Amino acid sequence: MNSFRLTLEHLPLLQGRRSLAYAITLGFCALAWWLRLVLDPYFPPGFPYLTFFPAVILASFLFGRGPGTVAALLCGLLAWYFFIPPFGSFALARGTGVALLFYAGVVTVDILLVHWMQTANARLAAERERNAALAARTEILFEELQHRVSNNLQMVGAMLALQRRAVTDGEAQRAIGEAAAKLQLIGRIQRRLYGSRGEPLALDAFITALVEDLAESGGKPGIRHVVEADSAVLLPPDRAIPLALIVAESIANAVEHGFAAREAGTILVQVRAEDERVSLTIHDDGAGVAEGFDVATVDSLGLRIARSLCQSLGAELRIVPGRPGTRVELRNLPITPVAARPV
Repeated sequence: MNSFRLTLEHLPLLQGRRSLAYAITLGFCALAWWLRLVLDPYFPPGFPYLTFFPAVILASFLFGRGPGTVAALLCGLLAWYFFIPPFGSFALARGTGVALLFYAGVVTVDILLVHWMQTANARLAAERERNAALAARTEILFEELQHRVSNNLQMVGAMLALQRRAVTDGEAQRAIGEAAAKLQLIGRIQRRLYGSRGEPLALDAFITALVEDLAESGGKPGIRHVVEADSAVLLPPDRAIPLALIVAESIANAVEHGFAAREAGTILVQVRAEDERVSLTIHDDGAGVAEGFDVATVDSLGLRIARSLCQSLGAELRIVPGRPGTRVELRNLPITPVAARPV
């Protein structure tokens, strides 16, 4: 279907080789005359143009209005001379004028209809090319915008990190440091967040790339980061940054607290889809939290932010002993399954 549409958009053919187009048109006329001559015994009287109409339409359709007009004139003359009495002459006998006028009216309508169709197709093709060029330009501009937003966020994060050095209060230093780290993280993931059409992201690829980024910047190469993510899940773009920040906070806590006295270990990130909801688990085999740990009562800035982000996502956050280590569980996160992807 697509190839047929593309062929129609390129009609009429042989625009740069008109002599060949007219030569083929003459061939169509000759073939129509030969067929009419061969089939003449089988046709009833009064149908001189039966095989000539297709030749005119075909010439117009393939090569345009000029060859179609030539075919109409030549086929009309051949039909008049060979198949309209008195045969073998161009005499105007009784009824000849009516037959010629009928033929002229039909072929004129045919040629004009084909010409208007090709003109409309040419306009559609030109409009499609303009739209494709505009879409490509929009895509480039959108990617440039994303790039600039990412750079600006990372620049703000770097400025906060520099400002942190001038602060003497320990609590303020820690808060500024966390804010700088989160801004730089958002800046890093901003580049791959949104497509120009706002299409959902593949959650498995997004989480894998995020964890790899966090592992590189974690400062402890001996800690192994493993991702087990269900591929049948799409992530709406507006949920990407909150989810990324929750994962980043959990992994940062695991590295900072769970592996404070160790240089090696494993952090396992699991994503599982259940109907239209997702559960996400970050499990480390580090020191672990105490029994009875309640995330709702912890005053850590990072965990307060994580709790707030979970509420905005409509999900539940739990932090429990992992035996060994710690398990961070994000449950009942509404998500878009692959089956719901728009076609």
